[in-house]
Amino acid sequence: MRTRVKICGITREDDALAAVESGADAIGFVFFKSSPRSIDVERAAQIARRLPPFVTSVGLFVDADDEFIARVVAEVGVDLLQFHGQETPADCERHRRPWIRAVRMRPDTDLIAVQANYAAGRGLLLDAYRPGLPGGTGATFDWARIPPALASQIVLAGGLRPDNVGDAVRRVRPFAVDVSGGVEAEKGIKDPQKIQAFIEEVRRAEQ
Repeated sequence: MRTRVKICGITREDDALAAVESGADAIGFVFFKSSPRSIDVERAAQIARRLPPFVTSVGLFVDADDEFIARVVAEVGVDLLQFHGQETPADCERHRRPWIRAVRMRPDTDLIAVQANYAAGRGLLLDAYRPGLPGGTGATFDWARIPPALASQIVLAGGLRPDNVGDAVRRVRPFAVDVSGGVEAEKGIKDPQKIQAFIEEVRRAEQ
């Protein structure tokens, strides 16, 4: 099965188009003001309009209010919602958009239980746990903690880079991988060569 690739933290049109040209399946917009990769609704809408058919646009939220999420859905037209805060299953479901739940991998995290609780979603995005950070830690976690039975529902994130994503794909066989900082020239600014190298390593690992 082909591993899907999401390039997250897009803030510039050129970066989005470079990701698409390299073969990205999804583009992520961070709607969380505390993030160095945060983007405003108007700019995200402009970029989203340039995406070709069948490239998924994803909106990332951290305990955002319903009115703001509704505005993003209406103005940007994101295809998928990604929740990184304390959102309950009911919080995730009320927006009438497909969604995934981010899970920060604490030592005591029971992924089977989390998956059962958020079963109405399209999958789980797994990230490293770091106190005070809802995501974008730049750190990996022990991939052996992922039950093989859940691999097809997993979007693997957390510290992925061109030099380790191939190993991650071979070991976990996730449905998708998600990268932000690992393909940047600086925070919020992507490096087209790193994006291309990242996706090439994913494709090589599938063989």
